[in-house]
Amino acid sequence: MGLTGILSHIARLSVLLVLAIYFYILEIIKVLSPPKKKDVRNEIVLITGAGHGIGREIALEFGRRGARVVIWDINKVTNDATAEEIKRNGGTAYSYVCDLTKTDEIRSVADKVRREIGDPYILVNNAGILTGGELLKVKEAHIRRTFEINTLSHFWTCQEFMPAMMEDNRGHIVTMASMSAKSGTAFLVDYSSSKYAAFGFTEALNEELRTLGKDGIHTTTVCPMFVDTGLVKQPKDKVGNILKPKEVGLATVEGTLTNEEIVYVPRRMKFQMAISAFFPHDMVKYTKKLSGAGIEPQYDPSTYKTD
Repeated sequence: MGLTGILSHIARLSVLLVLAIYFYILEIIKVLSPPKKKDVRNEIVLITGAGHGIGREIALEFGRRGARVVIWDINKVTNDATAEEIKRNGGTAYSYVCDLTKTDEIRSVADKVRREIGDPYILVNNAGILTGGELLKVKEAHIRRTFEINTLSHFWTCQEFMPAMMEDNRGHIVTMASMSAKSGTAFLVDYSSSKYAAFGFTEALNEELRTLGKDGIHTTTVCPMFVDTGLVKQPKDKVGNILKPKEVGLATVEGTLTNEEIVYVPRRMKFQMAISAFFPHDMVKYTKKLSGAGIEPQYDPSTYKTD
């Protein structure tokens, strides 16, 4: 490499260093002075999987903040119960039954929402399922269902509701991922894979929106540790506490209102993820093992149904 090449290389490194310092300063400013929260009063917010757990808490929180909450779930009883609680708290809610594994049903229910209420400008893709077993024991139908709900449904809901957002250049797509989307977990091979895909979906979508000049549409991806929703029967974590749905729901709404691209729950995970990037991969795996984070196998094919 000649002198010119060396100088060019040094110049590029210098620019990268300056940019790194600049963005670190921006990050510090964000922490010290959080951005103003957007007002969602009378905004139509659609949340999938709102009949229980995190989705229910997200719906309740948006309802408290004055949004018009549209909630989807396959379970009519629990979904209606969430809607009724929002109304008892003085909010506005609309309950719809929708099976996210059926694209025709997604399209028809989406059309019904547009006709009866209007276009949602905040879409929360929250619905998810988890089996929790050894890969070689999990049936094909259950693996496919995991991806249909945890990943593929995001494509279909976005294709339904993004056109209005694109036309007005405003909106927000929220994705419920998982820390399993950042670190694959034993006995969660199908689940981790589906959440990795959901994380990548939103990351690519965000870049696509920026490329198309639609900077008024934001994305937020939420990555919580294990949450006490009933999906995981025996979660393990020697270091941290098992999260409650309410704290994840609140973190999701807060992150949406401040246009945060990635929300880690608990928030310390953001720092841990940044630090772990500098450590050898074997060390990261070892520290995860020491933390004891994971689950016990809970999958019994005879008790799982696909309908």
